Amino acid sequence: MSDPSTAVRLDGKVVSEQVRKELAATVSEFKSKHPAFAPKLVAIQVGARSDSSVYIRQKSKACSEVGIIFEHIQLPDDIQQAELDKHLDKINNDPTIHGIIVQLPVPDHLNTKHIVHSIRPEKDVDGFHAENIGHLSKRATEPFFHSCTPLGCIELLKRYNVPVAGKNAVVVGRSDIVGSPIAMMLTNLDATVTLCHSKTEDIEAKVRDADILVVAIGKLEFIKADWVKQGAVVVDVGMNAKDDPSKKAGYRWVGDVEAAAKQRAAYMTPVPGGVGPMTVAMLLSNVVTSAIRHFEASSVVSIVPNPLTLQDPVPSDIAIASAQTPKLISQLASELNLAHAEFEPYGKYTAKVTLDVLDRLQGNSNGHYVVVTGISPTPLGEGKSTVTIGLTQALYAHLKRPAFACVRQPSQGPTFGIKGGAAGGGYSQVTPMTSMNLHLTGDIHAITAANNLVAAAVDARLFHESTQTNMQLFNRLCPKKKGERKFADIMLRRLQKLGIDKTNPDDLTAEEIARFVRLDIDKIMWRRVLDTNDRFLREITIGEAATERGMARRTGFDISVASEIMAVLALTTSLPDMRERLGRMVVALSKQGEPITCDDIGITGALTVLMKDAINPTLMQTLEGSPVFVHAGPFANIAHGNSSIVADRIALKLVGAPAGEPVTLDNAGYVVTEAGFGADIGFEKFVNIKCRASGLVPDAAVIVATVRALKMHGGGPDVVPGKPLAEEYTRENLELLEKGFANLRRHIENVNKVGLQAIVAINEFATDTPAELELVRKLAREAGAYDAVPTNLWAKGGAGAAELADAVVRCCSESKQNSNFHMLYDCNLPIKSKIEAIAKEFYRAGSVSFSEEAEQKIEEFTRNGWDKMPVCMAKTQYSFSADPALKGAPEGFDLPIRDIRASLGAGFVYPLCGAMQTLPGLPTRPCFYDIDVDSETGDVLGLF
Repeated sequence: MSDPSTAVRLDGKVVSEQVRKELAATVSEFKSKHPAFAPKLVAIQVGARSDSSVYIRQKSKACSEVGIIFEHIQLPDDIQQAELDKHLDKINNDPTIHGIIVQLPVPDHLNTKHIVHSIRPEKDVDGFHAENIGHLSKRATEPFFHSCTPLGCIELLKRYNVPVAGKNAVVVGRSDIVGSPIAMMLTNLDATVTLCHSKTEDIEAKVRDADILVVAIGKLEFIKADWVKQGAVVVDVGMNAKDDPSKKAGYRWVGDVEAAAKQRAAYMTPVPGGVGPMTVAMLLSNVVTSAIRHFEASSVVSIVPNPLTLQDPVPSDIAIASAQTPKLISQLASELNLAHAEFEPYGKYTAKVTLDVLDRLQGNSNGHYVVVTGISPTPLGEGKSTVTIGLTQALYAHLKRPAFACVRQPSQGPTFGIKGGAAGGGYSQVTPMTSMNLHLTGDIHAITAANNLVAAAVDARLFHESTQTNMQLFNRLCPKKKGERKFADIMLRRLQKLGIDKTNPDDLTAEEIARFVRLDIDKIMWRRVLDTNDRFLREITIGEAATERGMARRTGFDISVASEIMAVLALTTSLPDMRERLGRMVVALSKQGEPITCDDIGITGALTVLMKDAINPTLMQTLEGSPVFVHAGPFANIAHGNSSIVADRIALKLVGAPAGEPVTLDNAGYVVTEAGFGADIGFEKFVNIKCRASGLVPDAAVIVATVRALKMHGGGPDVVPGKPLAEEYTRENLELLEKGFANLRRHIENVNKVGLQAIVAINEFATDTPAELELVRKLAREAGAYDAVPTNLWAKGGAGAAELADAVVRCCSESKQNSNFHMLYDCNLPIKSKIEAIAKEFYRAGSVSFSEEAEQKIEEFTRNGWDKMPVCMAKTQYSFSADPALKGAPEGFDLPIRDIRASLGAGFVYPLCGAMQTLPGLPTRPCFYDIDVDSETGDVLGLF
């Protein structure tokens, strides 16, 4: 090194200004490419020490110069540790915050070490956390952040081109904040480091040997000038007040090294103006680094496939699922960039995801939106759920695209009845399939409890009104407590509905009290539900006990997924929206013919409490590790048959493009959602009910078909359970296949009719011949399909749908540029016109006939203002007509509407076409015969 008469000044002020300008440019440039980029630092100050307040103001000013959002949280000096921990926990889990500092010192009653280690290492921009400091000692790893002061020292050496490798470095002071970290940092830069401390013998000798000397002990001029080696580099971290009468303050700032050492050193930091300014600059650098790191990580979904080990022959669904170990749900959540506070694990492989994600990602563009539907179903099964899951696996594990499946939660009725579950099948399944097909996270149980609470409340209100006077009712509804009556909040809604503008119960007149307490229930429209197929509960008599005083009445049960509360869950967009929808549900009619709602009963808040966890979609995964949302499960023939809007929205944001950036093939993934039954049922309701409520626009539709199902639509023989399939289904029969193709053609035309491209997924079976598969492909393309692709997802998982996934990617790319999606009808049309639009445009009916009851209901609904809602047709899924035996593509038939009902909470009216069962029964041989538990392992047996 040189031997100057005066050391080169390692000017921290100059370098820190350079660093700040560079950081400001970095932030500006990154923000120009990514408009949503917003680095943020939060500083917590406990108490109001003047020196701490000065430091906070300095950091705030520095942040504003660079483009960092700065938030100062000042807490009282008597705050207790537990309360401070709550603040730290909140900001630790806020993904918009990239750096956290706690201004030290804190009051003595608080644990400084605990506070420092409570900050998550990835937000510890001070670099004080033990994990960050510990990684410094490992050459194979890097800390999230280096401590700011040591980092500032190293930055000074770099900016002045001071060589470090091979030099003898002596560090005096071993504090966790400066001494120990900088010793490790110098070691990592290949210096030979000696760390001195209060117990070190003959410090002077060691200092005299130092090529690089770093001193951080807080002792005024501890290192004497003549100890410093000629030509050494001196970094003085100390800042000490020395009496000086010549100064206005009566003191001046000096370091831990005598200032005269600059006569011997080659380079030396001044005090002040050396290390101090660099500390703040490095803090800013750490925040910007953290923000960029977080943005880049959270902008891309990590794709970590779970490889399949395929077997031939293909084992049972449950055997396949049991052989595949899913990823831990915490890992999957991390891959999706979910914050810790945004998901709540239910065991190892399942979690609830909160709607807070939508707030955080509200500026993001949506990913590509794909709906899977099918031909009119047959007893042979088309495998729509299997295709939905297999396509998602193909996009994720084989095309390496972010991909999310959104499916309905299966009802336990069919699970133990005849249909089985809805987790897909073969090597294209949601896992763990036993959890999905049984209780899962309890959403259906919550719906059952909420629904039956309504039923109990309505019957109880009818009972009490029949046995009490107006004042008795009023005294019980608004009892005096400590001499004062109060309305419950929900009661104020009823008063508002009645036009009574009073908030004090004692101000009501006798006539107002009568109107308030008397619902005058006449016709109860609400039925109880259960999640079990039980034919003997379809029609029952209740109120037979003597205690009900002769108030017996006829009613019945529906299956839980037919409850209006299920439809509300599927169509809601937020917790406040769900509360409003629940409050609007009509449960009865009064003697005057007025609708009585849940708000009138006073039960809305309680229902919302029962449903507050159910509104959060359940996160699971496919066998190949791609994420799945399982949420809501309305039937498609008696309800609208689609999974929830909130699940689709969250998934679209998670795989979408960052805010302000256009969606491209490279920066956005795919959400594959399933619509129940055929395209005339679930897809029509997806378009006209779900998309109307959500505002989401799909990019493509996949129609699932099988060769053998098309043969049945062509006139193939009936399938009888327990008997072998007829040879028409197991041997090549092109004539029968072409005749049955009329059903698929109709569905392709219907998808195209609303401005979407249709991709046909031919779910391949071993008995299908090449000629049959090619015929379907040819006819589908001629009918207007974007493409038609054979798939073998059941036997090969995602690999069996790679060609289908390619077609979906191509179609979505073209759709984003030329979207022509639109609804089938305008909601402002009269109810009859909307029904006829669906019947004639989608079903190809020649006419629609309305029963006298239906005509009366339409008049009543129009009079009540319920005629502006969409229509949810309750119709058999097996035919375009109301006759399930009428296969293929019938046209010109009459569609009979025997009744029409209103679901004000869900937001639609639903006409009933023919007789519709709302509670299935058990068959002669239900699935439960095969279901059991291995008493040694606890594994579920026989589930599919």
